[in-house]
Amino acid sequence: MNPSEFTESVRDANETALSRLGSSKSLYALTEGEMEEDVVLARAADLTYYAAETFDDWADDHGAFAAAADAEREHYDTIVGKLDDHEPGDASVIYDTLADLDGTAARLGGLVGWAVVVGETTGQLTGYFTGQADPKTSQVFRTIRGEIEDVRDEALDALADDDWDAAREAADAVVQDAYDEYFETLEDLGVNPKPVC
Repeated sequence: MNPSEFTESVRDANETALSRLGSSKSLYALTEGEMEEDVVLARAADLTYYAAETFDDWADDHGAFAAAADAEREHYDTIVGKLDDHEPGDASVIYDTLADLDGTAARLGGLVGWAVVVGETTGQLTGYFTGQADPKTSQVFRTIRGEIEDVRDEALDALADDDWDAAREAADAVVQDAYDEYFETLEDLGVNPKPVC
């Protein structure tokens, strides 16, 4: 297996979950129905804050994690710069999932799964601020999404041939736990998590 095949296999295995995590309902779930700009930014900041903490804890394990932590600290500072103040809220369940991973291969796979999930969310953030007629903030999230893909690619490049199974299991766990949280949050809000045709 190679890096592109790995990413494709994660996407194929989690096609339904990722299509819904990449829908407009994902921001509704992320903000628990509070779609004001400051709340959207604050929740986006939360994602980067806890990512930086998580990957910093792994930094001694592999350079890919140190690079991811640095990138997420920069993203956090950029997003918080658009807010008057920020006090981190509750962490998404995916950060508990990541924290439970043991071993470099599993963590690299978890990092890839995180990048796939957060990449979908960041795509929705780009669209949200485009809709708010705020092209500068939209461009910020477009740039962040590209940098998240760079983080993903560095993690993929670090995987050795015998790492793929452990990495794939971890990536799938992150995606599925993100989807479960999305699904349960929308149900709690009285919103149908499934697309209505």
